[in-house]
Amino acid sequence: MVVRGRILAVFNSLPLFPSKARFAVVSRSFYGRLFTSDVPALDGYPLSGNLSSEQPEKCGDKKRNHDINVIINKVLNAQSESEVFHSLAQDIECNKIQITHSLATRLLHRFQDDWKSAIGVFRWVETCQGYKPLPEHYEKIVDVLGKMKQMEKMKELVGEICENHLISLNTIAKMMRRLAGAGEWKEAVKIFDELEKFGLEKNTESMNILLDTLCKEHKVEQARALFLELKSHIAPNANTYNIFIHGWCKIKRVEEAEWTIQEMKGRGFRPCVISYSTIIQFFCSQCKFYRVYELLDEMEVQGCPPNVVTFTTIMNSFTKSGYTDEALQVAEKMKVAGCKPDTQFYNALIHTLGRAGLIEEALNVFTKEMPNGRINPNTSTFNSMIAMFCHHKQEQRALEYLGILEQSPYCKPDVQSFYPLLKLYFRDGKTCKCLNLVDDVVKKHHLCLDLATYTLLIHGFCRGNKYERAYQLFKEMIGQNIKPRFVTCSLLLKEMREKNMYGAAEMIEDVMKKMKSPGQKNCRLTTTVPVFDLNPPLILKLGRVEYLDKWMGTAFQVRSVQTRVRWAFGA
Repeated sequence: MVVRGRILAVFNSLPLFPSKARFAVVSRSFYGRLFTSDVPALDGYPLSGNLSSEQPEKCGDKKRNHDINVIINKVLNAQSESEVFHSLAQDIECNKIQITHSLATRLLHRFQDDWKSAIGVFRWVETCQGYKPLPEHYEKIVDVLGKMKQMEKMKELVGEICENHLISLNTIAKMMRRLAGAGEWKEAVKIFDELEKFGLEKNTESMNILLDTLCKEHKVEQARALFLELKSHIAPNANTYNIFIHGWCKIKRVEEAEWTIQEMKGRGFRPCVISYSTIIQFFCSQCKFYRVYELLDEMEVQGCPPNVVTFTTIMNSFTKSGYTDEALQVAEKMKVAGCKPDTQFYNALIHTLGRAGLIEEALNVFTKEMPNGRINPNTSTFNSMIAMFCHHKQEQRALEYLGILEQSPYCKPDVQSFYPLLKLYFRDGKTCKCLNLVDDVVKKHHLCLDLATYTLLIHGFCRGNKYERAYQLFKEMIGQNIKPRFVTCSLLLKEMREKNMYGAAEMIEDVMKKMKSPGQKNCRLTTTVPVFDLNPPLILKLGRVEYLDKWMGTAFQVRSVQTRVRWAFGA
């Protein structure tokens, strides 16, 4: 039995480690600088087989879509969770709707970035006659509350779930991850220490969840101390060590990650492709490709050949660093090795071909190679095509691909599908089209706007002299507890003062007082911050070296991180 009440004491004297490592990931929007090309017809494109859809389910019938529209229209007029509940409970048409698991899932997905609407809808669904929510629905609402930093409400809901004997390890895992993500990692440890109160067991699976939660929030030292406390009571498995390998790489301590592989072997566990691929991903993020090749050789010697994820990571990293020839060689090597491609691999390959200016080849992959291999495109694949045409002002072709995506029974548009079109319309001064497109996003596709989209819209409307619409969107995102960027607040505040809208300016100032300015400690650069508001020392301090290319306007011409640093400081 695990000794209780001792775990938290282990951490009292441990320092925190807030440093973050950059990882090579496949971007959802691949095309930055491509040349235009005719779009081949997609008639007859096979959309059968297994597809990793980015929506919770396939396209519903007209009746279900009508029911969803009725519910959403009622919800959008409410200002609080109680108003949402009462507006639905007192509506005759809503009470005639037959609630199904798929309908409840779609509603929670629709309001995943709007916790007030989500909890109101969930409470109403609970009261509907003849319907009982799935455990997954409780997990979803717990995750939504945690994501929006509504920790007390999240804890209350978990207590309610426990009383109704609906608690699961997945529910506890989501709560622990959200607490740790909000900086309350000690609360996450406390929950693990009290698992028996929830009717759950402390075992290898639950221990790994806690360790992974801490490691993903850069608390690897704390996770290690916890592991040393628990390992005499709970046996680790191979996944335990893979969690630490990932954690050490995340805080840029790759030596400890490599030592963990040796420890893993000493404990009788054989390192797998995940173990090596995690370290390869780290070296890719540091542009240390010679170390990548060394690890690939070691994997071959150990009888652990790389898989499609390994190859995709390496190829994408070469592309990000400007080595498109080497990236394409990785793709060829993977095919020679007999490793079967998947959708993510083809997404990265299309991106690489586009960066190399091989547009026809990229389109050939999309329209011929993928269908011939019975590999279906997903939403990100279509988003890449839309982004490519928007970048080159091919509005009609972008809309054509968006239309095909909308009609697909296997994957549907997400907010990123519309982002390039919104950007194109703002660039061309077509603000009216932006308004119509936003209306489609919210009312036709039942999508919530995210931070990046709100930022784009507010900045775009300010530049288009539609400051009232920009302020309306700003109030909307604040009402949904979406924290705006400091630069967005500054821009809108300037507009409000120039237009003598002092009440609005005061409201924006109140929001800014609660935020950290860009110069303060722990500021994190995101993709929505305008690059030209930054300078090279700040970019490097924030660990986003890739922004130097954009800042200097010489993307894809600088071949190494070292060269970029010399350029930035004039060395």
